[in-house]
Amino acid sequence: MSKITSEDVLKVAKLARLEIPDDQIEIYTSQLEKILGYVAQLEEVETKDVSPTTRAVEVVNVVREDVVIESTIKEDLLDQAPQREGNFFRVPKILSD
Repeated sequence: MSKITSEDVLKVAKLARLEIPDDQIEIYTSQLEKILGYVAQLEEVETKDVSPTTRAVEVVNVVREDVVIESTIKEDLLDQAPQREGNFFRVPKILSD
């Protein structure tokens, strides 16, 4: 892999429409060099027999069968409302016509 130069960083910054202060160019050059070195290191890892994943730890959904249970909670809640209109809460009008 070729060494990243300050000119490379400035070119990438220009393409990305980023302004990099002159005193930061060497820092970004060094950081970009390290990042690309790490990517090159990852490219050496053999992944032929590794199945693709979306996360490091497999997550499995736990499902249960839906069962209808008769309940009176709806009536209990509606009975606690300050004003009730049938199966609904009656509330003050908040929008004007």
